[in-house]
Amino acid sequence: MIGMSMTAIPGTATQRVSALAGAVGDRTIRRSKAARPGYYQREIIRLLRLHIPAGVHVLQVACGRADLLAGVCPERGVGVDTAAPLSAAREAHPHLRLVESAPDAFDLDETFDFVILGDSLGEVTDVQACLECVRRVCCPDTRLFIFYHSALWEPVLRLASWLGLRARQRDQNWLNTADLQNLLDLSGFDVVKRSREVLSPVPLPPVSTVLNRVLARIWPTRHLALVQMLIARPSPRGQREPGLTCSVIIPTRNERGNVEAAVRRTPQMGAHTEIIFVDGDSSDGTAEEIERVIAAHPERDVRFIDQGHGRGKGDAVRKGFAAARGDVLMILDADLTVPPEDLPKFFDAVAGGKGEFVNGTRLVYPMERDAMRTLNQAANWFFSVLFTWLLGQRFRDTLCGTKVLRRRHYERIAADRGYFGEFDPFGDFDLIFGASKANLKIIEIPIRYKARTYGSTNISRFLHGLLLLRMSWVALWKLKLR
Repeated sequence: MIGMSMTAIPGTATQRVSALAGAVGDRTIRRSKAARPGYYQREIIRLLRLHIPAGVHVLQVACGRADLLAGVCPERGVGVDTAAPLSAAREAHPHLRLVESAPDAFDLDETFDFVILGDSLGEVTDVQACLECVRRVCCPDTRLFIFYHSALWEPVLRLASWLGLRARQRDQNWLNTADLQNLLDLSGFDVVKRSREVLSPVPLPPVSTVLNRVLARIWPTRHLALVQMLIARPSPRGQREPGLTCSVIIPTRNERGNVEAAVRRTPQMGAHTEIIFVDGDSSDGTAEEIERVIAAHPERDVRFIDQGHGRGKGDAVRKGFAAARGDVLMILDADLTVPPEDLPKFFDAVAGGKGEFVNGTRLVYPMERDAMRTLNQAANWFFSVLFTWLLGQRFRDTLCGTKVLRRRHYERIAADRGYFGEFDPFGDFDLIFGASKANLKIIEIPIRYKARTYGSTNISRFLHGLLLLRMSWVALWKLKLR
């Protein structure tokens, strides 16, 4: 969590930080076509490019010279600002569309994949009006990035102004985390993620790299970070999209005794529900049982996929998702320890826009006796704490098999799978890491975990525990120390 108690000190705009970085670290930069962004701007560009893929539509409000906008390499980049800063921006970046308008009164006839409010809010006359203008150019999957600096740095900025290391600024808005969250809520946005960034706004090689990529992310030094970043999404405000269909993917391996119950107990959800079994070389007749149940229940849309040469639940889930026809994709473990009757809660959360990635949690309600061994409960607690820190989003139970998301969001995760590599035999963390990197709104739904009634677990506590530690290392390097 980045929220901290902030005293009412004026002048918290990130624009002033950028000016300081330019004055101290890059004084020789000239506002010409060949000018290079200062070190602080390059750090913000580096952070944004972790979230914003090349070739998308990006808007920056109060874009200034538009170096930040150009730095994320949009297919279509649009900047909004008043006349004075745009003259230099047009010369430096002729490929961008630059619109002359007050940041709190612009009106554009298009929507964007990403919107950046980096150095703007400190001098915007009406922040709520600015955010409402932004809301009008958002589609449901738009992500808004807001950068602002910590009040702890205010004395340093004041000193820089007094020493003449940066231009004096007019009075700034005072906005702390709670203020911004309130304004975002008033303007129709939900906060998805928060983070602290940048301990050194000036180049101090190699010290600045360690400060910005390591110490800015760990306690207690992260509380000294200069930049606080909020990522938000347009709030659906309880709107439910009609006509959604659903695909329930059930990976199986030696689960013959659970097949019929899975079909019989899985509710119909949305406009249509299909059930897809993906069997991984079962030796107890599971495949034959699936075929029998399909014939016995013609009223249900049930399909069977042979996993073939693939191994592991992760591979089975990916094969099932690839074959699915539904708008909403679900994973249901074949052991039925998560009751299929709970699946409508997950469907409703996605269909109603409450979450974009819905994860089950088994660690809220009491479990049935023998549902989970004591050592497994301890491991679940440990990985919950670890992954909450690594991902910057709360996860009570990373190992619950029930996960639900929209098809279009899964396709975004799959397209970016190469960032992490093929590292996850379980399938859970492939989705969790991908959802976190895509800045999806993640929520958890508590379920009552049941004891297995047929067969035995396919989980090896110690071998798979080592694999989980390896995946934690992947998350550390790819998501935390980026």
